[in-house]
Amino acid sequence: MRALVVIPTYNELGNLSPLVESILSQGNMFDVMVIDDGSPDGTGILADHLKESYPGRVEVIHRQGKLGLATAYLAGFRYGLVKGYDLLFEMDADFSHNPQYLPQFVATMASEGADVVLGSRYMPGGGVTRWPWYRQVISRGGSLYAGVMLGISVRDVTGGFKCFSRKVLETIDLESIQSSGYGFQIEMTYRAIKAGFRVVEMPIVFEERREGSSKMSPSIFIEALWMVAKMRAQSVLKPENQTAGDRARS
Repeated sequence: MRALVVIPTYNELGNLSPLVESILSQGNMFDVMVIDDGSPDGTGILADHLKESYPGRVEVIHRQGKLGLATAYLAGFRYGLVKGYDLLFEMDADFSHNPQYLPQFVATMASEGADVVLGSRYMPGGGVTRWPWYRQVISRGGSLYAGVMLGISVRDVTGGFKCFSRKVLETIDLESIQSSGYGFQIEMTYRAIKAGFRVVEMPIVFEERREGSSKMSPSIFIEALWMVAKMRAQSVLKPENQTAGDRARS
């Protein structure tokens, strides 16, 4: 079994090298795809050096300018599907997601018969470190809002540390994904559930970034809220096919 960890980057020079090394140390099944949006701090150049240092295990896509989190992940997913990877991960570049969880995702996928495994901050055993209270309120409130609006029982639907089986990404129409920012996390999970796939949460502890500054902004948060309302309206007007996941398993 082969797993590709997709990491979008923008100005992550201080984090990228130790992060990639930590991911690769979790086992030979894990490879890395860095998607850099023209980082002016040299992150893209460092990614190329890492590719040279770990041939066959690190790949890089360079993009001109900040094209958004969603399009970065989608580019990585398309690459992974073409290259025959069995599992595809989303993961932040700032060490807020600990690479040591990667084998646990794989084990949970197998033991639970899951198609998607979500790293959850808001279940027993999970948590957040070094966050001010208002960020925790916004995050928890966003997950609660999305869950109620979309009718899904996922405790941490806004989290960005997750693993998809290839059959999920082959079934979901990636070209029709509408979100451009953090709403992408909600939309991908929602679509997987609506398609009939088994989505399981496992506890993780989210750590505040070690280097650099957060990319979160009010506009990103507002976009996510708007996308949830839009998905809700679309589900009422045009219910999605909920048997696709069952067909994919057969």
